This record gives sequence, C-alpha cells and structure tokens, in this order.
Amino acid sequence: MDSSGIQHLNTIRSRWVAYEVAANVLVALAFATLAYSVIGLGWASAVLIVTLLILLAVAKPWAITESKVAALLNIQYPQLQESCGLVLKPKDSLNLLEKLQLAKVERALHDLNGMPKQLTKHLRQAGLFLMLMLAVSFAIAKSGILIQKVKSALSPVPTMAERIPEKVLPQIAKNILIISPPAYTGKPVREQSYFTLNVEEGCSVKWEISTNIAVKQAALVFNEIERISLSANAGHTVFTTQKIITKPGFYQVDIDGKLSDLYQVEVIKDASPVIRIITPKPYTHIEAGEVPQVNITAQLNDDYGISNALLMATVAKGTGEAVKFKEYKIPFNTSFGEHKPKYDLQKLIDMKKLDMEPGDELYFFIQATDTHNQQSRTDAYTVSIQDTAALLSMNGLVSGADFKPEFFRSERQIIIDAEQLLKERDTISLDAFKKRSNNLGIDQKLLRLRYGKFLGEESESNIGEHEGSTLSDPADFNNVNKIMDEYADKHDNSEDAGFFDAKQKDQLKATLTEMWNAELHLRIYKPQEALPFAYKALRLLKDLQQKSRAYVAKTSFKTPPLKMEKRLSGELNKIIGPDLHSTVKPLDNPMINLQNAVSVLEQLKSKAPIGTQQFRTLQLAGQQLSIKASAQPGVYLASVSAMRRILAAPALAQQADIGRVEQAIQQTLHTAKPMPRAVQTQPDMGISQQYYKNLDK
Repeated sequence: MDSSGIQHLNTIRSRWVAYEVAANVLVALAFATLAYSVIGLGWASAVLIVTLLILLAVAKPWAITESKVAALLNIQYPQLQESCGLVLKPKDSLNLLEKLQLAKVERALHDLNGMPKQLTKHLRQAGLFLMLMLAVSFAIAKSGILIQKVKSALSPVPTMAERIPEKVLPQIAKNILIISPPAYTGKPVREQSYFTLNVEEGCSVKWEISTNIAVKQAALVFNEIERISLSANAGHTVFTTQKIITKPGFYQVDIDGKLSDLYQVEVIKDASPVIRIITPKPYTHIEAGEVPQVNITAQLNDDYGISNALLMATVAKGTGEAVKFKEYKIPFNTSFGEHKPKYDLQKLIDMKKLDMEPGDELYFFIQATDTHNQQSRTDAYTVSIQDTAALLSMNGLVSGADFKPEFFRSERQIIIDAEQLLKERDTISLDAFKKRSNNLGIDQKLLRLRYGKFLGEESESNIGEHEGSTLSDPADFNNVNKIMDEYADKHDNSEDAGFFDAKQKDQLKATLTEMWNAELHLRIYKPQEALPFAYKALRLLKDLQQKSRAYVAKTSFKTPPLKMEKRLSGELNKIIGPDLHSTVKPLDNPMINLQNAVSVLEQLKSKAPIGTQQFRTLQLAGQQLSIKASAQPGVYLASVSAMRRILAAPALAQQADIGRVEQAIQQTLHTAKPMPRAVQTQPDMGISQQYYKNLDK
C-alpha cells in the first residue's frame, strides 16, 4: 500500500469524524438551549447528555472507514477516475495496469486542494439549527408564559379537594382520613386532611375527626340512607370510625344534628386484564413440508398487576362423528410472582408433542388473572395441519362432476415421485439426483401447459395474446368473419376462456401459479422446497373437484283463474278492518317530576312565588337527583347541593344555583321519541274516486 495515499485518506477520515461529532454536539446544544429556556438548568443538562448519547449511537461517526472516504472522493473529484480504492490495496496484489492507474491516483491525491464540501454538510446544518433554537429560546424567555405552563404541568397535579377548599362544620378543628388500599393494588397506606374521597374499590377508610369543643354525638350519613355513628373518646373531642368503600356516592358529617356539605366519594374500579395476541393470525394453516410448530407471542396489561396466565389448548382429532377432543393447560415460561402490570409472553408449541397428526386442528386461547382474581380471555385461535393423506386419496374421483381426473393423478404422482426422490437422495449420485429432479420439473411444466388450456393458454409463447380490434377499418365494413372473430369466445385468450365461471377461473389461475413455483424449485434441484407448492396446487385442485353444478328441476305451478268481471274494480266492501281495543294502562313517566321541576325553576328565575304543590315538585326532583348523585357523584353532586339551597329559601334562590340544577335535569332527561301519527296528504280534488268509478265502465 502507498503510505502517502493512506496517510491522506486517514487525514480526511479523521476530519470527517471530527465534523460529525461536532455536528451532533451542536444539535444536542440546540435541544438543551430550548430545554433551559422552558424548564430550567437542571433539566437542560439531562437533555444535553441524553440527546448527545442518542445522536452518537444513531450516527456512529467512528464507523466511518477509509473505504467510505475513498468512495466519497471518487464522487467529488472526477480526476481520480473512480480509482481511489486502489490506494487501499497491497501493491503486491496489483497487476501492471492497476499499478499505472495507482500512480495517477497518487498524483491526483497530492494535487487536491482543500477538503470535500460533503464533509462539513452536517456541521453547517447543525449550526443553522442551533441558531434557530437560540432565537426560539430567546423569544420564550422574553414571553415567560410557556415556562409557567410547563412547570405547572411537571409539578404534581393537585386534587379537586386541594383546588377547591371544602366547607366544614365550625365544630371541626381537624380531620384525618387514613386510607388503606386493598392488597391487590399493592399500594401503601396514605393519609389526607380533606373529606372528599377518590379511593380504590374495596378500600378501607378510617376517619379521625377532632372537635374544638366537646360534642354529644357525631355520625356519617352516606347517600342520605346509611348512618354510621362515630366512637368518641372520654372528653368527646375525638371521634373515629372505619368503613370499606365499595361503591361511589356522597356523604355528610353530622355533629349534634348539624349536617355538613356533601362530600364526594369516587371509587376507582379495577379493570380486567387486557390480552393482545401478536402472532399467529386467528386462523393458521400449516402446509405439508413445513415444520409443525406455532410461535405464540402475546402482551398482557393490567392496571395493578397480573398474577397468572395460561394457554388453554384443545386438540381435535378425526372427522365427523369420530372426532375426539383433548384439552391441555400450557403454562408460559414466565414467572408472575412480581405481579407486574405488563408482560410480554412467548411460547413455542411443538404440535408433535401434542400427538397431532396431519388433518388435526389446534384451538387455543389465552386466559389471564389479575391480582383481584378477575379473569379475561381472548377469542379462540385455530391452527390446522394439512392432511396429505386426504389429498393423495382417490375418493371422489368416480363422480361425474370431476373436471379432469388424469390431471389430478399427474399432480399427485409428481408429489409421490418427489418424496421418493428425497428418500433416495443419500443412496444415489448427485448427477442422478439432479437429473431426476429436472425430469420432475419437465413433468410439472407439461402438466402446467395442459392445465393452462382450461384458461385458454395454447402455448407459453402465446399466453393470453389477443390482437386489437380492426373493426374501425372502413374496408372491413359488413365483414361477418371479423365481427365474429371480435365478439366470439376465443379459447386461446386466457381472459375470454369460457370453460369456467369467474370464481373458478381465479382458483385455476392460483393453481397455475403454484405449479410455476413447484417447477422452479424442481428445476434448481430443490424438491424439498417444491413440495409445499405442489401440495397447495393439489389442494386447490381437490377443492375444485368437490364443486359440482347443482340442477334444480323445473316445477309447474297452476294459478287459480281470475274473475275478469272483478279485476281492477277496486271494490273493498268485503274487506273489514281489524277492531282493536287496548286495555293496557300506560305506565307513569318516571321523569315527570324532573320535567315539571323545569317550569318551577323558570318561575323562580323571574322571582315569582311558588305554591305548596310546586315546592313538592322540587322536593321530588331533588330526591331523583340525589339518586343520580349516589351513582355519579362527580356529575350530579353539585346540582344536589344547589337544589338544597333552593329548597331552603326558594324566594332567595340564586341564578347560578337554578342554572346548575337545570343543567343537571337536562342531562338526566331522555329525548322523547316521536309518537306515530297519520300523515297529512294533499287533497286530490276527488280524482281517485273518479278513477275507481270509471273502472266499472
């Protein structure tokens, strides 16, 4: 190798690597600058390090070789005559012509001025990107708006109880709620100082309420139905109780007969495991010659954790009334002791170990159980093995609806000969093996050509050939032969072949394609790889064999004679309409109280006084809203509180409370369905009656 040429290439390579590293550093600095202007110095340093490592791992500038440099020089400098690679070869391995060309390349490399611009392309782009990020960061720093938004997004999200101060009774000095999540969540015990609850299903909550004066009694009222008394200490200043929360709703604190505001109780339901099977497809067919194995990959997800997962498999053997089933419970090669919320599972099923044979089918699904003993399962997936014995059988060939039995026998014989050749491969010479494989390819070709005649292919050189129309020539006007030739069914055109319908023709074309593939592998002395295509072609032919044309005999039907004197007379006097009497009492509308409450609320908006009956309507509407709030406290709890304030002083009702209650009522009411009614038609001025009268004439 030429030392000066190699030294020149190494110099260019070193500079190229340095430029690429510098470009990555500038890009990382650009992202770090943007992060600094948004979220501060601490996060910017982390962004700089992580971004630089990612860019270096993706770009890999150290992987630039002298060969890549030589290729770049060949592109950039025509005077090198694309021969820069000769510098990298040992001189002893060069012939006379290459040595002469190497001398020219050495002189050209010595005369090169500067470095290729391609080396600094990424560096220049990175510099422009850094300048752009500096301008954006400067604009963000001046505005200062985005910084506060991002910082508030990164900070812990405050709960509703923290954003909106709760109204508590004046006797309460301090309250502590100790929340013990159920064991299936894996969460630790936590405390809070507000009454609003957002807990997991089955969570145990302990209330410790301290009062500033001694009170006689204290209790918790849940959903206006359940009342739980609190245990007091000796001085009647500390009250405690405990309850397991299983459903949503609301509750109040009762101290000596005085009720607090409504406090919301939200329950976080435990979702069932989510299972997603990635492979295989819902229906998998293993062709003959393929390995009877199926690789199952799945992904499990749960909100708290998964405790176990099994593969439930069922093997079906036999056909008809002789079918037998055998079930298997196959565990995955994964330990679920850590109860992770996400698992990636993989299982390779060897069908031979399940005693499966050709023609058998495997049905399987995955069943997962979470830490709350909730189970979920997937749909059943099917894996079948091709039955080669059924394909090679002679059953059904005596039927008169078969297409060409000899073609089926020929394809079957090719498969038998190919399998016999594979068995004798070790006992015969290589030339004999290649010769027999090539002969089988010739037989497959002859069979394909004979079979292609059903699609109108007369020869390989004229498959589907059809000349364009010449009927536009004035000389051929009234030429019957050319007209017949244009529109008649020509069987030398594969698109016009009329032996089969379109669906059967598509299946025949698919069969022809499989024969092409089988012939290809036989001609290149790979009969093992040709067998799957041959088996598939044979299976398509067997499917065609089972399809026969159905003949429906024509049956006679004698209609009763018509009375011509009454035909089109339009007399309907003997047709009596049904007499229907309904004795079913219509059901009361359960939403009538809410509907009536809307009109009462409209009166309150106009400061009009309401009577006793209207006040009762509001009370009934409030009860229905309370029922709704016990199931959906987050939606209806505010409206229930507003309704209570309205009922306490209807004459002093606030417009905000009235609007909140009306909005809740509108959400509750269902849209009424239109009742059926008679359609009003336009009068026809008696034309229809005149028409029926004229029919008798």
